[in-house]
Amino acid sequence: MKILVTGTRGIPDIQGGVETHCEELFPRIAQLGVNVTLTRRSCYIKPDNKIIEYKGVSIKDLYAPRQKSLEAFIHTFLAVLWAKKTKADIIHIHAVGPGLMTPLARLLGIKVVFTHHGPDYDRLKWGRFARFILKKGEKYASKYANEVIVISKVIKQILIEKYARSNSHIIFNGVSSPVIASGTNYIESLGLESRKYVFTLGRFVDEKGFDLLINAFCKLKHKDYQLVIAGDSDHETAYSRQ
Repeated sequence: MKILVTGTRGIPDIQGGVETHCEELFPRIAQLGVNVTLTRRSCYIKPDNKIIEYKGVSIKDLYAPRQKSLEAFIHTFLAVLWAKKTKADIIHIHAVGPGLMTPLARLLGIKVVFTHHGPDYDRLKWGRFARFILKKGEKYASKYANEVIVISKVIKQILIEKYARSNSHIIFNGVSSPVIASGTNYIESLGLESRKYVFTLGRFVDEKGFDLLINAFCKLKHKDYQLVIAGDSDHETAYSRQ
């Protein structure tokens, strides 16, 4: 069986929830003897990350412009054509934006598995037209994919209420067992003291609420604690610069 994966920026070590999900999931599927190819968006590939294989998963880089309103659309379109060219049995599409290409894949005779990671159209970074397209992607993927995976009971209920899709499969995201650090050299190099800091990690976008965290932290009475924020933004905004 040949599976082509799209809807992710890429793996390994590329920021994003869907990216972490795919980096953990597909090497495990490849270990079962399945032929898996994962497509990456060219605009996120750095010179030191140009690879053709990762833990048994074949890697294919396809063009994508570094523009948030176009990159997923163009890249997924090219990925569907690549799936047809390479005679993939299944194309696994992640996220509602790329889901817009589900009907095209079906028309080309490719079976589609769609994973709904969340209602991206609720994110503050999108304008009115982009939210409209994202909702269409959710609709088309939910109605026309051969199989639909959701990561929460809330999303499953959304698909039932909006599209009468009651046969989606709930598969919760897992967490790999962490390797607990035995030393504190790294945090000390940052000027931190063990168990004397609050740490948060995420993309610098409005809905993550980093500004609220900073304001709340500034009101703490425990002045010997420090706040540590780690992350980045895919596309620079006034919020991420702040």
